[in-house]
Amino acid sequence: MLPITVWGLALGQALLVTGNILLVSVTALIGQKIAPDLGLATLPAALQFLGLMSATLPAAHLMRWFGRKVGFLAGNLIGVGGAVLSALALAQEAFMLFCLGTFLLGMAIGVGQQYRFAAIEGCSPAQHPRAIGLVMGGGVLAAILGPNLAVWSGDLAPQSSYLGAFYVLIGLYLLTTLLIASLPLRAPDYAEQHGEMRPYRQLLSQPALVAAVTAGAIGYGVMVLVMTATPLAMQACGFAFDSTASIIQWHVLGMFLPSFFTGRLITRFGDTRIIQSGCLLLVACVLLNQFGVTYWHFWFALVALGVGWNFAFIGATTLLTHTYYPAEKARVQGMNDFLVFGFSTLGALLSGHLQALVGWERLNLLMLPAIAIAMLLVWWSAHRLRAQAVAAN
Repeated sequence: MLPITVWGLALGQALLVTGNILLVSVTALIGQKIAPDLGLATLPAALQFLGLMSATLPAAHLMRWFGRKVGFLAGNLIGVGGAVLSALALAQEAFMLFCLGTFLLGMAIGVGQQYRFAAIEGCSPAQHPRAIGLVMGGGVLAAILGPNLAVWSGDLAPQSSYLGAFYVLIGLYLLTTLLIASLPLRAPDYAEQHGEMRPYRQLLSQPALVAAVTAGAIGYGVMVLVMTATPLAMQACGFAFDSTASIIQWHVLGMFLPSFFTGRLITRFGDTRIIQSGCLLLVACVLLNQFGVTYWHFWFALVALGVGWNFAFIGATTLLTHTYYPAEKARVQGMNDFLVFGFSTLGALLSGHLQALVGWERLNLLMLPAIAIAMLLVWWSAHRLRAQAVAAN
C-alpha cells in the first residue's frame, strides 16, 4: 500500500496540472490577441517554460536544506502572484506584463515538478515506479477539469476574453497551498545533506543518466512544441475554440491516464523498453499529422503524442532514480529538470515561429531527428548495462 503522502501529492499534482492545462488552452490565443506581432504569439507560453526551467535547480537545493514542504509552499505562493499579475495584465491588454505573469506561473509549475520525486521518498525502491505513476496519474483529473474550466471560466468575466481563467487559476493555487500545508512530508536526513557527492563529470559518465536526461528532455520538448502549436494549427483550419479545447483534453488524458499502469509496465518490461515504446508513439504522432487536418487526424495524433510522452517521461524519471546517491539527489534531479524543461521552453518558443514559417506538416517532420537521437542513446545505455552485467559474471 502506498503511503498517504503519495496520494496527497497525486491530488496536488492534479490541481497544479489542471491550472497548467488551463494555461495551455488559452495562453497562445491570448498572445495572438494582445501581442504586438503575431510571431510573438507563443512568447508568453515560452516564458512560462523559461520560468519553469529557471526554478528547477534553486527549488531542488532549497528542498535539500529546508525540506519539501517549505519549497512546495513557496512555489504555490509564487503561482498565486503570477495568476493575479496575469489577470491584471489581461484586463489592461498589457502584453509584457502578461509575459511576466506567465513567467511566474512557470516558476510555480517548476517547483511542482518535484512532486514526483517527493513521492518516492517514503516508499521502498520496488514501489518507486508505482509512486511516480500515481502522482503523474493525478493529471487525469486535470484532463477533465482543465479544458472544461477554460470554456466555463469565460462566463466569469464576459468583459474580457479568457480573464475568468485566471480567476480560476488563483483558486487552484490557493487550494493546493492548503493541501501541501496539511501533508506529512518527510524532512531531509543527514545522508541527503552531508553524504558523498560526485562531481558532474563523474555523474555524466553514467550512460543511464545521459539516456534518462536525453529521453526526458527530447520527449518533453517534442510534446510541448507540437501541443503548443496545435491550437494555432486548428484555428488556421477553421476550428472553433470548443473543438481545440476538446482535442487538448483528450491529449492530456493520453498524457496521464496511462500513468496508472505505466509503473507496472516498467516493473515487468524495464524502463528502457517503455521509453523506446514512448518514442515510437511520438513517431506515430508525427506520421499521423502528415495525412490530414480533420478533427480526427488531430485527435489520434494528439492522443498518441500524450501516451508517447507518458511512457518516455515516466520511464526516464524511473531510470534517473537509479543514478545518484542520497546527497546527490538535489543536484541530479535539479539538473535533469533544468535540461528537460529547457527543451520544453525551446519547444514552446519555436512552435509559433515554425508554425508560421514551415506549416503544420513540416513542423511535425522536424521532430523525427530528435526522437531518433533519444532512441539511440537509450539503446546505447541498455547495451552498455548488459555488457557490464556479462563482464561481471
